[in-house]
Amino acid sequence: MPKQAKLTQGSTFKHVAVMSFTGALGLMAMFLVDLVDMLFLSMLDEREAVAAVGFASTVMFFTISLSIAMSISASALVARAVGRGNIELARRRATNALGIGVIFSSLVVWILWPKIPAILHFLGADFKTLDLATGYLQILLLGMPAVMIGMIGSGIMRALGDARRAMYATLLCSVVNALLDPIFIFVFGLGIHGAAIASLIARLSMVVVTYYGVVSVHKMLGQFDLVECLQDLKPIALIAVPAMLTNMSSPLANAIVMSHAASFGDEAVAGVAIVGRIVPVVFGGLFALSGAVGPILSQNYGAKQFQRMHHALTSAVVYAFVYTVTLCLLLYSTQGFLVAMFNASDETANLIRFFATYGSYSFFFQSLLFIAIAVFNNLGKPLNSTLLNFGRATLGTWPLVSFFGFLMGAEGIIMGQAIGSVIFGCIGFIMARRYLQELETREEWALIESLPEDDLLASQTRG
Repeated sequence: MPKQAKLTQGSTFKHVAVMSFTGALGLMAMFLVDLVDMLFLSMLDEREAVAAVGFASTVMFFTISLSIAMSISASALVARAVGRGNIELARRRATNALGIGVIFSSLVVWILWPKIPAILHFLGADFKTLDLATGYLQILLLGMPAVMIGMIGSGIMRALGDARRAMYATLLCSVVNALLDPIFIFVFGLGIHGAAIASLIARLSMVVVTYYGVVSVHKMLGQFDLVECLQDLKPIALIAVPAMLTNMSSPLANAIVMSHAASFGDEAVAGVAIVGRIVPVVFGGLFALSGAVGPILSQNYGAKQFQRMHHALTSAVVYAFVYTVTLCLLLYSTQGFLVAMFNASDETANLIRFFATYGSYSFFFQSLLFIAIAVFNNLGKPLNSTLLNFGRATLGTWPLVSFFGFLMGAEGIIMGQAIGSVIFGCIGFIMARRYLQELETREEWALIESLPEDDLLASQTRG
């Protein structure tokens, strides 16, 4: 159990780097296995299977986004309580977030599962690709409650400053998946369905690590009380619902992109799907940035240390810039290897090369949006995150992808996404900076108004 709010002390850059790096390792390992899935399936010389994973991934990204939203809510509320020194409240919020998450994810599976073929057909999958994607997704969707537990548990541990154990849940999931993939795909000859079964078993393993970290180490799972759960439903929902809407904008953008890619044929869909697998592996350190900055902001907000909050934002920008430039150069130098590894040709290879050469640099601006989202989600204005992300997913995606797709063909899809990220990343970061300054000013006025008259006159005299 935490004795103090460790993120309110020490170097903010070190906290950002450690929290982001450990979060990135977990995410990158998880998405690396997805990339290996794609590699194994490409070895089957069955282009429809690769395209099927691309279509199914759009829906899976939606369900994972819901889990991430619940994790954001749990992390923000637990970290804020820890920053105030109220460990009992932190334990109660952690318990109720897990309970609500399990119930909610089970309902999502029950609603979505019978509608999978219709959803995939709407996204543009047809014929053999539709059949393969349906079977893949029907198996994988059953693991959503396990993913929800794993994500919320990791968020709770990050809120406590235990980034290392938060990373272990996704690392174990990735190791199990990597070991089982070739067995189910090749040894048992199950192909794309074998990849789904391996992923399902791996996601169930996340529950084991989460239980150990949250319950055995930190003692953060209390007695479930229905009355308290209903009382906590509102504060959890006030963060989780806008965060869900925020995260759902990403699968919306992916659906728009995949729909446009489908108009250029299966090779373009495969190219976009491969790029979609490369992105989280290479830029996992940026995807983890929001989850890393959030607990730092929340703990320091609970402790009313605004200067450290400003330093945390600056540290996050520096980290994002160095990370992006380094990884973009690496990606550019290895693009030939990536093309060869996926046995890509024609349109698929062109899309991989175009992204590695040009589109990848837009992820610095995407990271600015991630930082802004962390500010708004953790400091009381999650609706701003929703508006920003939906703006990027709609105004920053559909018209730009359509326009540049018309001018440049399939490569224009990547160009349109990149320009949208630049625009909304800059807008979001400026808004976040102003909001943090507004919170600080509001707190200063509240402090002045709470001073006794003699202390107020003395403070004015000193000023």
